[in-house]
Amino acid sequence: MKNALLISASSYQDTGYLRHCKNWVKDFLGDAGKDEILFIPYAGVRRTNDEYEQKVIDRLKNKNIKSIHHYEDKKAAIKGARSICVGGGNTFMLLHDLYKFGLIEPIKEAVEKGAKYFGWSAGANIAGKTMMTTNDMPIIRPRSFKSLNLFPYQINPHFISGKISGHNGESREERLEEFLIANKKDIVYALPEGTALVIKGDQAEVIGYSDILKFAYGKEISYIKSGSKFKI
Repeated sequence: MKNALLISASSYQDTGYLRHCKNWVKDFLGDAGKDEILFIPYAGVRRTNDEYEQKVIDRLKNKNIKSIHHYEDKKAAIKGARSICVGGGNTFMLLHDLYKFGLIEPIKEAVEKGAKYFGWSAGANIAGKTMMTTNDMPIIRPRSFKSLNLFPYQINPHFISGKISGHNGESREERLEEFLIANKKDIVYALPEGTALVIKGDQAEVIGYSDILKFAYGKEISYIKSGSKFKI
């Protein structure tokens, strides 16, 4: 049964890095948190893999976290992992490197067989059907936009409603509308900061400090309240 915790962002308001979701992660992992947690740092473009690994260890206060870059046989590391953590950063770079090392299918297989998956920002985005509703700049071209499909719909993390004062570009709602015009059969779940999805088998639960939004082509935006569950 699939188990995944998909966190919109590493921070919420002024709470600091990973502080608002620390207990979410602890509760989600349960006993698995006592074993090694395989960390995937590839989205962290502006920091080294070692720096990213240490930052997550420090913030989650869990010394069992070990980055995949320490392993020569990365596929074997994923196959043997009880839990997999994917950090945020640039989604294009993350997916590029996962394809580069041939890790997309091994992660999917590991989660299907029981490994717990959790990630934030880019790490949550790639758990959806594709990465096409990321907010990131395409700094590199991945082999494909198809991602893990642990949650079989599109995810838009860091969702902010409306236009920022002084900004004359499209709002996030308008960007997602454009996506749906080009991809009419898809559905997008937008996760404001401070929210997350908990996936257990074919069921998703919304947790966090606000509702999430559901976008579908030609339909009004619908809101799913925190604490609600729905089938996927």
